[in-house]
Amino acid sequence: MKTQLLKYQMIYSVAILLSCSTAFAQSKPVNIKPVTPAGKIQPDAMMDIRERLVQLALQNPTYEVADRKVTIANFQVKKAKGGWLTPISLQGNLNEFAFKGNTTVINPVTGVATTTNPSTFYPKYNIGATVPLSLFSEKRNDIKIAKENLSIAQAEKNQHFREIKAQVLTKYEDYILFQQKLDFQSQVTQDARTAYLASEKDFQEGAIKQEDYNKSYRAYTDEKVRQAEFLRNYNVIKLELESMIGISMDDLLKK
Repeated sequence: MKTQLLKYQMIYSVAILLSCSTAFAQSKPVNIKPVTPAGKIQPDAMMDIRERLVQLALQNPTYEVADRKVTIANFQVKKAKGGWLTPISLQGNLNEFAFKGNTTVINPVTGVATTTNPSTFYPKYNIGATVPLSLFSEKRNDIKIAKENLSIAQAEKNQHFREIKAQVLTKYEDYILFQQKLDFQSQVTQDARTAYLASEKDFQEGAIKQEDYNKSYRAYTDEKVRQAEFLRNYNVIKLELESMIGISMDDLLKK
C-alpha cells in the first residue's frame, strides 16, 4: 500500500514539473524577425536616401551663393576689426642743421674766428600723429555693422537651407507617389488587356456580341491612356527632382 502511494506521489510530481515547463515555454517571448515584402525600401534606407537628396540639393547654386555671402560677411568683420590704423596719419621732419658739419664764423669787428656745430641744435627731428576725434566711435560702429551683416547672411543661408530641404523632400514624396500610381495603373492596364484578349477570342468564337467586344476594347484603351498619363507625370517629377540634386535617380538608388 505504501509502495503504491509513493508511486502516485512520483507521478503527481512529474505532472507538476511538466505543466510548469509547458507554462514557462508558453510565457517565454519568441523573437520573430519582421518580414519585408520584396521590392520595398527599408525605413533606414529611405531615411538614408532622403539625407543624400538633401546633401545633393545643397550643392544647388542658390545655396552656394548664400554660403559665399556668409564668407564675405566674415571677411568684412575681420576687415572692420583690423582697420583701426587706417585714419591715423603720421608726419615727421628733420632739422636741416642736423646734416651740416662745423661752421667757422669770423667776427668782422674783433676778427675772432668762432667755430660752431649746428648738428647739436635740438630738436633734431619732429614726429606727429593726426588722430580723428571720431575714430573710436566710428570703428566700433563699423564692427557692429559688419557683425549684423554677418548675422543677416547666416539667417539667409539658414532660410535657403530650410526651403531647399522642404522642396527636395516634397519632390521626392511626389516621385514616390507617382511611381506607385504608375505601378498600380500598369497592373490595371495588364488586367484590362487580359480581359480584352479573352473577349476577342470569345467574339471570334461567337460566344459574345460585337457590343461586348467593343466595350472590352474601349476599357483596355482607356486604361492604356491613363497609364501613359501616369508615365508622363512620373517622368516629369523625376526630371524635376534630378534637376535639384544634379544626378539621375537611377544612379542615386544604385549607390
